[in-house]
Amino acid sequence: MSAPVPAATRVGGQAQTTSLVEPLSPRELDVLRLLAAGRTNTELARELVVVEGTVKSHLIHIYGKLGVHTRTRAVARARELGLLD
Repeated sequence: MSAPVPAATRVGGQAQTTSLVEPLSPRELDVLRLLAAGRTNTELARELVVVEGTVKSHLIHIYGKLGVHTRTRAVARARELGLLD
């Protein structure tokens, strides 16, 4: 397995570097922001105009990339990495 490669992300208009093996996609960042705002899967699906299954798929990818297993840890890890404003 290769070492994590720094991934550039945009936060508050400034580029920041995180140590994710694979960076979050723009859509995954959208999901993460709504997740941090306390939205349920149903609310996420409605706001993103997708079905709940798609939201769950995004969450699985986000969890894997952040190395977590829960919504709370995903938000906490994203904040640690500077991915959320």
